[in-house]
Amino acid sequence: MLLSLIRDSIMQTTPDVLDAIRTHAAEGYPEEICGFLLGTMQEGTNVVTAIHRVDNEQDTNRERRYLIPPGAFRDAQQAARTEGHDIVGIYHSHPDHPAEPSETDLQQATFPGYTYAIVSVDAGTPQECTAWQLAPDRSRFDEEPIHTEAEASR
Repeated sequence: MLLSLIRDSIMQTTPDVLDAIRTHAAEGYPEEICGFLLGTMQEGTNVVTAIHRVDNEQDTNRERRYLIPPGAFRDAQQAARTEGHDIVGIYHSHPDHPAEPSETDLQQATFPGYTYAIVSVDAGTPQECTAWQLAPDRSRFDEEPIHTEAEASR
């Protein structure tokens, strides 16, 4: 099974971070966009405080694929450390497709423990943003609830 829901990992973030991901996705449409989630890992929770945009370096089929080169990883790590944070995940868009991991997403996922956020974009308008964790055996993604500061203060 490619997907399942688990309750022991959470993406904690702010509405501003989610808006930044959606803005990036709208600007990049109809191509997939990508970037890093920056923040801290705290006992099953990836606290995302910022994003680090990355240019999609995929040569072909950019409407369905993205590529993050190794140098971009190093740049994002340096940016995160400057702020006292770390890379805690990766985000990308699914133009005109649901915000669910594809088989390609599963094949290319590398880091269990990271949050993999996906935003769907319908005809240029960002829609749902979801978060996922790669299972330790890399056989599937588990859905990760997204909690925002606005929800936490209610």
